[in-house]
Amino acid sequence: MNVRRLAAVDMHGARGTTRRRRIILAEFLVGVVAMVGLGIWLLASSSGLGSRAIGLWLTGAGLNYAPLSLYAVALMRPGALDTELTGVDIDRELRRYTVLQLWVFVPLSLVAFAVRDALTRRRAG
Repeated sequence: MNVRRLAAVDMHGARGTTRRRRIILAEFLVGVVAMVGLGIWLLASSSGLGSRAIGLWLTGAGLNYAPLSLYAVALMRPGALDTELTGVDIDRELRRYTVLQLWVFVPLSLVAFAVRDALTRRRAG
C-alpha cells in the first residue's frame, strides 16, 4: 500500500481535473479535522465504554487522513501530480485503490503505511 499513490490516484480520478483535485484535498483536510475533533470530543465528554470506543476509533481513523492531506498538498504544486502518475495505468490503479481505500477505516493504518514508506525511502536514499 503506497499512501502517496493512493492520494495521487484519488486526486486524479478518471479525468484529472483541477476541480477534482481541490475537492479531494478538501475531503482529506475535513476528514482530519472533523473526525479527530469529534473523536476527541467523544473521548473527553463521554463516560460510557461504547462512546469512548467510538471516539477512539474516530480519532484513529481521522488520523489516517493526515498523511493523505500532506501528500495532497504536495501534489497540488504545478506538475507534481502528473509527475507522480507518469507511466501509471490510471484505470487499473483506480480499480485497485478503490478497494484499498477501505484501509482508511482501520485506525492508524495509513499512518503506519506512510511511516513505513518514509523509512524505506530514507534507507534507500
